[in-house]
Amino acid sequence: MSPNIPFCTPEYFLDQQKDEKSNAANAEARLTDAANARATNDPTIVDFDGPQDPSIAINWKPREKWVLIFVLSSMTFITALASAMFAPGVPQLMGEFGSKNTVLASLVVSIYILGNAFGPILLAPLSELYGRSPIYHVTNISFVIFTVACALSSSLNMLIVFRFLQGTAGSAAIALGGGTVADLFIQEERGKAIALWAMCPLLGPVVGPIGGGFLSASLGWRWVFWVLAIAASVVMVSYFIFVPETYSLVILQRKTVRLRKELNNPHLKSRMDSGLSLKVAFRQAIIRPLNMLLFSPIVGSLATLSAVVYGYLYLVFTTITDVFESNYGFSPNIVGLTFIGVGLGMMAGVAAFGGLSDRILVSKARANGGEMKPEYRLSIMIPGGLCTPIGFFIYGWTAEKHVFWLAPILGTSLIGAGVMAYFIPIQSYLLDAFTVHAASALAANAIWRSIVGALIPLAGLPMYNALGLGWGNSLLGFVSVILIPVPMAISVYGERIRKSARFNIEGVNP
Repeated sequence: MSPNIPFCTPEYFLDQQKDEKSNAANAEARLTDAANARATNDPTIVDFDGPQDPSIAINWKPREKWVLIFVLSSMTFITALASAMFAPGVPQLMGEFGSKNTVLASLVVSIYILGNAFGPILLAPLSELYGRSPIYHVTNISFVIFTVACALSSSLNMLIVFRFLQGTAGSAAIALGGGTVADLFIQEERGKAIALWAMCPLLGPVVGPIGGGFLSASLGWRWVFWVLAIAASVVMVSYFIFVPETYSLVILQRKTVRLRKELNNPHLKSRMDSGLSLKVAFRQAIIRPLNMLLFSPIVGSLATLSAVVYGYLYLVFTTITDVFESNYGFSPNIVGLTFIGVGLGMMAGVAAFGGLSDRILVSKARANGGEMKPEYRLSIMIPGGLCTPIGFFIYGWTAEKHVFWLAPILGTSLIGAGVMAYFIPIQSYLLDAFTVHAASALAANAIWRSIVGALIPLAGLPMYNALGLGWGNSLLGFVSVILIPVPMAISVYGERIRKSARFNIEGVNP
């Protein structure tokens, strides 16, 4: 790469793509040579003991896989819970620190989401170099430390800094979880696991304000962080027991290192070793998520779709309290229960779309010669995506006209179901399409999603003040309708675009 090309410009990333393509071609040649050498019983090549090798995560017993997914989902839920659980206690902490700055009051909550955006840039690529489990363990410990630091903060600025660090550490479960699912399950079995895991980062902000409201009122805002630290510590210990390494490249590399010592043979080499230096591999790994986000139209368009839906969800989270207090006279203690509607809608979406995802994939594959194309995952988004605009229309106009409070909650339930209709297929698609670099693809999605999720809600109350609840939510509904053709287009043209030479970055396409 030319030193005159500045970082984070189109020229820089295109230059990186050229380097990766060249390295990928060389790596492929080396892997072919390694495979041929193994076929001739070359004793220097270390490989798995056949496709059924029990050390490969995909061959583990179902019980082991689902226990791991449960532990992973538990930490994902806790870190998502931390994003909004102490929001009801913000007036209390602002009073304690003697501040009336409304911008800081919003920032102390949303800065966590910006940490979620920053973390995947580094954590997901590192997991593809060093494995999932070391990153999980380091970030889990860091999350507990920063959560305790939040509880002990003596100033507002201190709390904001530790909230950002807390969000950065907490992003690991979101950034790496999809890659872990891909490690454990074959393509036609991933839908249910993705549904369970993907529900947690969305359900956490629903449950958080409900518990956080009562906890802050009874024990104070600091106890919200103490409860999160205690829960995260329990799950952190569970990781050491139930979450071994799942990434095949790292598992084989560790086997190679072990055999070098046991056989006293420094010339042994993993079959999956690309031959790249650590410096080059690290540079490519760090650049890969941004490369995908900026230069792959598939990743970029799906990330934008996820970001808009995620932003809508957080807009509902940040405005629903004001809507029901102002329009229906709900008290501060009771208003948190209005989040239940969104949560029930999400759980219904998981039950419906999670199960259908795998069945549709298998059914379409049978009808098209048996090939399981990732694009088959997206068809469910077209009818499922209609739930979002319908939900906004019902929520907005029933709240505007002061219809019985159950009616707008029904609208938020449909919004929650519609969000899952987008999230489950998109996450599953990225896993199927980008295989070995699934963590980087999901990280690219999480980066853009988290940034937009932190910014869109800031426009919520000003929009409602200007347009009213009816037309304000209708505007969101109309935009949701406009977005529906995106999955339709990717379903038709996605394979061609995904496999185009310009965007076929190292090892991405199956």
